[in-house]
Parts: sequence; C-alpha cells; structure tokens
Amino acid sequence: MSIVELRQYTLRPGARETLIELFEREFVIGQQAVGITVGGRFRDLDDPDRFVWLRAFPDMTRRRRALEAFYTGTVWREHRDAANATMVDSDDVLLLRGPGFTPPPGAREVLATVCHPVDAADFDAYAARHLGPGHALHSTEHAENDYPGLPVRAGEDVRVWFGPAEPAPWPTRRLRLEPVTPRLALS
Repeated sequence: MSIVELRQYTLRPGARETLIELFEREFVIGQQAVGITVGGRFRDLDDPDRFVWLRAFPDMTRRRRALEAFYTGTVWREHRDAANATMVDSDDVLLLRGPGFTPPPGAREVLATVCHPVDAADFDAYAARHLGPGHALHSTEHAENDYPGLPVRAGEDVRVWFGPAEPAPWPTRRLRLEPVTPRLALS
C-alpha cells in the first residue's frame, strides 16, 4: 500500500481548463521526475470550478523528499504563479493509505465515495460485504504531515473508494468525476 494524497482544488470561476492544461503539460512529468506517482486527474462533474487528483508515494519519508524536490525545483518555480492564479483553495487534501487509483482507459465517469465511519470494525465488516478489489479502497494515514508547506486535513478518520457507489450507513460524500485524458507525448 502507498501513501496517497487525494487533492481537491477549488478554482477561480472558469479557470479549470487553464489549470488542467498547465498540469498535464508541466506538472505530471515534473512530479514523476522526482519519484511521485501521479494518479487520476479529474473534473468534478458537479462543480465546474473544482479539480480533483491523486498522487502516491512509497512511504512518508519518500513523500517528504519528493515534495521537497518538486517544490524547490525548476518546474514548480517556473509555473507556480500561473497555477496559483487559478486557485481559490488547494488545502482540501486527505492523506491516505491505499493502492492509488488511475481510471481505466476510456472511462467517462468515475465515482469516488468519501465515508466517515464511526467504528473501524463495523466499516471492515461493511467493506467485506459490499466492496471488492475493484473499489480501490483507501483509509486515513494517521502519520503526522512531515511536509507542513502543504497542509492536509487532520483529525478525521475516513475511507475513500473508487468504483460503484454502494449505500453506506455512515455520512458519505460522493464525487462524480470525469477523467482528464492524459496528453500524448509528442515525438
């Protein structure tokens, strides 16, 4: 299992496509170059000013090193002002442990469920009955955020899964997401 960040950005009205184009052109390869696995990138189908994405790291130590390398590197320094100009809030981040998630090729819509179970054992029983391997189940990583330059939501115990929406007996938030089609490398 990897350390996974589920990042949900609130953007300035009409700025989503500008950020997506910049992200795909500069930030995917820039992050991969320092050891970050960039997963699914999505448009929120219910909010035109929201961009949702995932990235993964093998462990917390390599997360810190990779984030330090990226955010002090040339790619971020050259493009951070343009990226930040599109954003109202980039601090809605869940730090999770799980398999990560990249949508299957050709997927038009992906459902993500963020669940706040009251009891871990009850959730595990629920998951055994309702969630299969195709649900890409993640749970809160309770390690301290050792890269404070990028805040994460703390004090929450959540489960997040991608795949068919299953009714849950706890408070949930469902995200209807449209995968961003990755740019093809030009030769």
